[in-house]
Amino acid sequence: MDEPAPAPRPRFTGRAMAVLGATAVLAVALDQWTKWLSTENLDEGNPVRVLGGLIYLSLLRNPGAAFSFGSDHTWIFPVVTLVVVSWIGYMATRLRSVPWAVALGLVLGGALGNLGDRLFRAPGPLHGHVVDMISLFGPYAEYFAVFNIADSCLSVGVVLAVLLELTGRQRDGSRISVRKKKEEAQ
Repeated sequence: MDEPAPAPRPRFTGRAMAVLGATAVLAVALDQWTKWLSTENLDEGNPVRVLGGLIYLSLLRNPGAAFSFGSDHTWIFPVVTLVVVSWIGYMATRLRSVPWAVALGLVLGGALGNLGDRLFRAPGPLHGHVVDMISLFGPYAEYFAVFNIADSCLSVGVVLAVLLELTGRQRDGSRISVRKKKEEAQ
């Protein structure tokens, strides 16, 4: 008996690419706007308490990653970002899934938002400090790293990508059942 023919792959319509681009542009624009607002309206060392202390707006210029990790090697962050951006560009050529486009667009937008800081903010290119301003539960990262919109987009995009992968949604728009994935893994 012949095996059933595989389901045809969805045709490329450009919709996924448009969603990826629009998501990335929106993420970068929102990130840069909030950073501009923060640098214009907040003073370092003078946090603003919001929602009864659930959120503090605390202007920080971070040379490293979360909790200032790697602040002595700031040049590595733009290099890693360029690798991530290149990988997303490669993935975009095969992208047919709108949910994957949103996930990758969020990661791309977040990466580009912080890359802009690394390239164009003081103390200089490849060493620029990222503007962070959102602190949860305390004004100075007592409970969680101070972050920005780009960091949020990166985190949400990665979590969404993991959920899409775990539920069998493929970047080409097809779907693999969780049972089939388990069988293939064995």
